Amino acid sequence: MTTRTIIDEYFRRLAQKADWAACLADDMVFTSFTSPNRRVEGRGAYLEATKRFYSTITAVDVKDLLVDGTKACALTHYDLQAPGSAAFGTDVAEVFAVRDGKIVAFDIYFDTAPFPK
Repeated sequence: MTTRTIIDEYFRRLAQKADWAACLADDMVFTSFTSPNRRVEGRGAYLEATKRFYSTITAVDVKDLLVDGTKACALTHYDLQAPGSAAFGTDVAEVFAVRDGKIVAFDIYFDTAPFPK
């Protein structure tokens, strides 16, 4: 499977609320470059740290996907809504590294301004 295939599959599964976590390597490393920076190592730790975010996704749209070898950058738009809160959208730059058919590194960059305080 190519890097593009893996990333396309991740977003397809995410949009369908299917088993998107299967696209992640057990030893993946996640870094959020939103202040303050945050790094999480391991798929289990990542899923625990981000479960609140993933539970609020109502739609995801990949605006652009750039692939270079084993790396990819997706420019995405998420529609989000937490229970009892107003819906809102946010644009995100997501940088991936793929090895052996799985996402091994995942970095995100986004503006926190749209998120409820």
